[in-house]
Amino acid sequence: MQALTFALQGNTFAVPIELVKELIELPELTPVPMMPGFLRGVMNLRGSVIPVIDLAQRCGLARTEPGWRSCVVIFELDAGEGRQTLGVMVDAVHEVVEIGADQINEPPQFGTQIAREFLQGMIRLPDRIVLLLEPMQVLSIEQLESLTAVGD
Repeated sequence: MQALTFALQGNTFAVPIELVKELIELPELTPVPMMPGFLRGVMNLRGSVIPVIDLAQRCGLARTEPGWRSCVVIFELDAGEGRQTLGVMVDAVHEVVEIGADQINEPPQFGTQIAREFLQGMIRLPDRIVLLLEPMQVLSIEQLESLTAVGD
């Protein structure tokens, strides 16, 4: 499996690369009233309105303060009968890594800063441990449906 690694509030996370559509510089976001706090706003991506989620805030961490390396990872996920495109704000993107099944361990029962159900596992790389996110939990169908209503 290949995974995209990125920084989020001092931690390194990864997501399966097949879910990532593209990476873009942090654009100007338009706030949307009466939306959850982790929805930072919407952006225009080549004529489409795309919701942008603050992944740190969604995971229960502090609100992301954009920096010069901040960017948006564009995901394309299955959502009911169709596909949903959404952006996820991260502190910085690192690299794409090749991961063998033997490098993935179960997430710990305790000791992580984010909810266990948001983790697919922990990846053992030669120089560090990376938390492998479970995108369909972090970006749950219920949340996707509420975000889809923003683009209508």
